[in-house]
Amino acid sequence: MSFEVMLQQLCIGFTATLKIFFFTLLFSLPLGMIIAFGRMSKNFVIRSLSKLYISVLRGTPLMLQLMVVYFAPYYAFELRFGSGYRFIAVIIAFVLNYAAYFAEIYRSGIESMPLGQYEAAKVLGYSKSKTFFKIILPQVIKKILPPITNETITLVKDTSLAQVIAFAEMFTMAERVAARESSIMPLFVAGVFYYIFNFIVMFVMERIEKKLSYYR
Repeated sequence: MSFEVMLQQLCIGFTATLKIFFFTLLFSLPLGMIIAFGRMSKNFVIRSLSKLYISVLRGTPLMLQLMVVYFAPYYAFELRFGSGYRFIAVIIAFVLNYAAYFAEIYRSGIESMPLGQYEAAKVLGYSKSKTFFKIILPQVIKKILPPITNETITLVKDTSLAQVIAFAEMFTMAERVAARESSIMPLFVAGVFYYIFNFIVMFVMERIEKKLSYYR
């Protein structure tokens, strides 16, 4: 197999990896915020359920969660889905998992805000929602950007776990080509792809951090 053909096959896998990355962030970031609000709720039931959700999703392997989401419909309800369900299962598992991590990041950022800011906003006549979105949230975003970046970088590498339910992302394609050609080169090239992808993510996040550093 020529190097060009190998790259074409890896690019097909890389497209799948990009889809996992994009859809996971698209849905897990807002879901994480909702769970964070539940975690900080004054309602005991909502707070307890949110804590349990975070505990379970952070305390069990993502690989296991992928298998549960993919196989549970059949073993629990005898539901059969087509091969297209693999991608849906991957996205569901990744979103649920990363939302739990993002929820704790959001919570730590929100709770780090001084109470004086809430009191000052109340004196100025701001409503609770306006205080949060106009005053608190912009500061929280600045504080949580580094840990969000770390989780995003981890997500790039975690996409390879999709192979556990036979979803053909980049690492799976690299393994197939490597086995067929009896060569380690495809795995090395896949590693370069991951590194470049992470480098771009880090570059973009660093640019965002600099944009938000108003006082430096």
